[in-house]
Amino acid sequence: MRWFRLVAGLAACVLSLQAQAPQTLFVALGVLPPEKSVEVFGEKIVYYDVGTGPTVVLVHGFASQANVDWGHVIRPLAAHHRVVALDQVGFGESAKPTIDYDIQTFVDFLGEFLRTLKVEHFALAGESLGGWVVASYTLQALRPENAGKYAVPKPNKLILEDAAGHKAFHSDGPSPLMSSLKDGASIASILYDKSLMTDEAMRENFAIKLKANDGNTQRLFRANPKVDGETVGDKVAAISIPTLVVWGEDDPIVPLEDGKDFAAKIPGAKLVIVPKCGHAPSIERPEDFMAAVEPFLK
Repeated sequence: MRWFRLVAGLAACVLSLQAQAPQTLFVALGVLPPEKSVEVFGEKIVYYDVGTGPTVVLVHGFASQANVDWGHVIRPLAAHHRVVALDQVGFGESAKPTIDYDIQTFVDFLGEFLRTLKVEHFALAGESLGGWVVASYTLQALRPENAGKYAVPKPNKLILEDAAGHKAFHSDGPSPLMSSLKDGASIASILYDKSLMTDEAMRENFAIKLKANDGNTQRLFRANPKVDGETVGDKVAAISIPTLVVWGEDDPIVPLEDGKDFAAKIPGAKLVIVPKCGHAPSIERPEDFMAAVEPFLK
């Protein structure tokens, strides 16, 4: 009997170790369901729609897509929520029209996307550029003039993850695009834990970026002078819904001070700082991201 208990204990330890597999940058194939698509302003927008319950809408960052920024948290969130995560126009699998992209472009497409899907009573989350977009969207959606036939849905909660848009966006020239396999390692620049940038991750990121083919979107956005006038740092005090600000303590892209200022200016906002984490907790530290977000959503 004692031998049986010992073997059972060893087996449990092995299973526990297997369950605690090393964190990888990208979600494995087959974890997420097939994407869906819908026409928005005549352009195809691709998205995930997973789970049931209160709705959470996820908006990814610059030069990214839903399964990269949110791949590790879609399924955990879907355990208790309906999760809608879109590839923004110009990125991922969505259409890439040749237009002068700015923040209002993404806000307009987000509003029409939600209106088309008839999404109501939802929490809205954005990472990096997505945070800038959802903050701008929320400010516009909550205005009294957002009414009538084409009124866009109003979020009831807001999550800003390492959000851009606190201050002016400056470009010192054309956005560098990937040109070779080694450029697949560029995502390491957003990470605190550089060990996550394995050869496999480099190759996968290179393939993802080639398939996304979003270089034109990147350059059009960065070259648009209107973007500098779309910052939200001095406007977020008008956000009147419950807000959670989640930030990587060691974010090398958007400094922690921006997150602290967002949280200080938005009435009643809560700030959660994720230690030993770079620009995207949902990618690098998804368990910590979930630990911050789940109580807020409940």
